[in-house]
Amino acid sequence: MATAQAYAYTRPSALAGDTLGLSTSGGTTATGPDAHPHFFSGLLTQAAPAAAALIGLADVAQARYFQPQLTAMRDPVVTCNGDRLRMESFSACCGVYARLDVLEGALDGDVVALGTTNVDVNGPLREALARVGGSDPLHLAVGGDGLAVTTLDGAVVEKKVPLPERWLRGFAEVQVIAAGFDLRAELTAPEAVRFLRALPRAARDVLWATPAGRGLRLASRPSPGSVCLSGPERLQTMLPLLRFARALRTYGPAVAGGSGPVASAWELELPGMRYVLTLSPEIRRGFSGEGAVLDALITDEAAGDADLIGALLAFEPRVEPDLLAERAGVDRSRVRAALTQLGTSGRVGYDTAEAAHFHRELPYDPERVAAMNPRLRSAHALVNEGAVDFTADDLAVVTVDGRPRQVRFDGDRVSCTCPWWADHRGGRGPCKHALAARIVRAKTLETSGETSR
Repeated sequence: MATAQAYAYTRPSALAGDTLGLSTSGGTTATGPDAHPHFFSGLLTQAAPAAAALIGLADVAQARYFQPQLTAMRDPVVTCNGDRLRMESFSACCGVYARLDVLEGALDGDVVALGTTNVDVNGPLREALARVGGSDPLHLAVGGDGLAVTTLDGAVVEKKVPLPERWLRGFAEVQVIAAGFDLRAELTAPEAVRFLRALPRAARDVLWATPAGRGLRLASRPSPGSVCLSGPERLQTMLPLLRFARALRTYGPAVAGGSGPVASAWELELPGMRYVLTLSPEIRRGFSGEGAVLDALITDEAAGDADLIGALLAFEPRVEPDLLAERAGVDRSRVRAALTQLGTSGRVGYDTAEAAHFHRELPYDPERVAAMNPRLRSAHALVNEGAVDFTADDLAVVTVDGRPRQVRFDGDRVSCTCPWWADHRGGRGPCKHALAARIVRAKTLETSGETSR
């Protein structure tokens, strides 16, 4: 299912002389909604790597790495967090998330407002960006009067593109998954060039990158410290950036010898900025189906805390859980759960380089995200039908169409006897039976807590 996303710009983005004007569409600022927010005016001191990285973002937004075909491009999301500009895009197949962080060292100017919007990236702008070179800075305007150089008789530029539900779900899933990553390897610029240029253009099997000396070696099986690299061609947008590279870092969850495919993040450090690609576990798997957000959507407490914590966010570049816990009067664990809940509605992202969430606002709400998850809908239906029966504190029987499934709790871990669990072992989120059992268990614990009070 898809809805139409309409981007309305007062004029197209353009590069005219030494001025790069990025036109903005409807967004959210610290003071509320704004049809065409103005975020930044000043110098982009590292013009050439920024221009090349913007093209990379646009290439990801237009790509389908699985079953390639021509697709409508979705304009990048831009957030001004005060000391940096974050630009994000997602591939049409939902398997690659890209982000460019233009940091304080590459910006010299005035922050006009904080917030999130879409920016126009069109064909002529891409062609102009490809010609940017040398060491001269560019004047940069993200919205606002600096765009006067590109005025076209005041005409409004409109784009309408399909916005699939799975694309929205992908944005929600990727930050929850990335929050479980740790730094696994860091390569110098020469080693980064050597590794990325030697990658196979296509690989049928899942590959694993394992630290070896000062570099990374590829293997067909994981070992402790390995990072999953499925579909190495999905890193190709990094190749034009290698002439600017200072380091390559890779992030992922802990794996063992028998681990299955997992997601990973690849960060290219550029002068004053970072270009990050987060890859789904397999090229045929989009982030939208991973189910990492489902646990965060089932409890009323997390939803209530998310409303409280969300009201305290102010487009910070780095969200501090301890400070939020103090201001909200709740403990750190509840803040963490609330941030996960906020991530499911696009209100926070996750920066692996700083191991911290950041505030941004995407144009959809948590209720819509919950409704877009078929497993969660099925779980609530099972609860409403009375299909969940706890036979012990740690064991539930969930009956579907006359077939009983046993859901067992072991601390924070849960397992099920259904075929989905047998196939994925929790690697793609909980099944509908486990979700239903967790919903009933959470309500029971909440009721017993109220009774004891």
